[in-house]
Amino acid sequence: MVRLIVGFAVLISVCSQPAAAGTAFISNEKDNTITILDTDALKVIKSVPVGRRPRGMVLSPDHKQLFICAGDDDRLDVMDTTTFKITGTHETSGPDPELLDIDHAGKFIYIANEDDGMVTVIDAADGKVRGEIQIGVEPEGMAVSPDDTVVVATSESTSMAHFIDIKSLKVIANVLVDTRPRVARFTRDGKEVWVTAEVGGTVSVIDAQTHKIKQRLTFEIPGVRPELIQPMGVQFSKDGKHAFVALGKANRVAVISTATYKIEKLILVGQRPWHMDFNADKSKLFTANGLSNDVTVIDVATLKAEKSIPVGRLPWGLVIKP
Repeated sequence: MVRLIVGFAVLISVCSQPAAAGTAFISNEKDNTITILDTDALKVIKSVPVGRRPRGMVLSPDHKQLFICAGDDDRLDVMDTTTFKITGTHETSGPDPELLDIDHAGKFIYIANEDDGMVTVIDAADGKVRGEIQIGVEPEGMAVSPDDTVVVATSESTSMAHFIDIKSLKVIANVLVDTRPRVARFTRDGKEVWVTAEVGGTVSVIDAQTHKIKQRLTFEIPGVRPELIQPMGVQFSKDGKHAFVALGKANRVAVISTATYKIEKLILVGQRPWHMDFNADKSKLFTANGLSNDVTVIDVATLKAEKSIPVGRLPWGLVIKP
């Protein structure tokens, strides 16, 4: 186990050109809405009502559609990302969909069904079920590999990351991680999977080929009780050299070297950052802060929080259309 202590900040290489305009979609779990935010002007465009308890979201590869998990309605809502209208629903998502991912061809959606320990696979176009895979208890995280051969699901109560072969839809490996794993994220080269554990307070770095844990990262923050350090969302910098990890009720985002697994910065943001995403050129990172009901904008070059923008109540998910 590697214990991480805060070190010196380092600059991260980013494009020197101005950030491209884009649109952020934030799911507000309590309001049953999606807040739509202009990532250039940093202003809210509108709020769109959706199904009950919206959480996980994923964009189609062409960025024309947004698929939204409406957990309490047991369905996915489909939004047109230009008109911001709900154009359809997929009621074949399985019970209580929480997080999801889509393959790079935009054909199939992989959905974590928290209530029945299943991963449901549906056709993105018509919602027809392609398959169901039994995994551990309370599935949450979902990540498709860069080469579309494997999908990784996490199960909160079983404390596992499950590797599923996409062709056969069979589980090929079960990796024991820490308590209450939330998010799984492949590195850009597909060689590692980073799995956050909310209650365990750690991040497990798994070798995607051997399915062995390479490192287990822990955190210490002066003045913050260990039980408040709750790793959740993970994103990787444009050059792949740094990971950004939202630390939940610690109210911080950790910046970690992917080469040394050392913390290089802790960025104070809003209360309970959960999911995050970059703008188009990856010069800004946006965090959804569930307890302060806002979004924090982080400048990646300086590693400083620049602005907070109020959104809906209990913002949970956040994805950005470039």
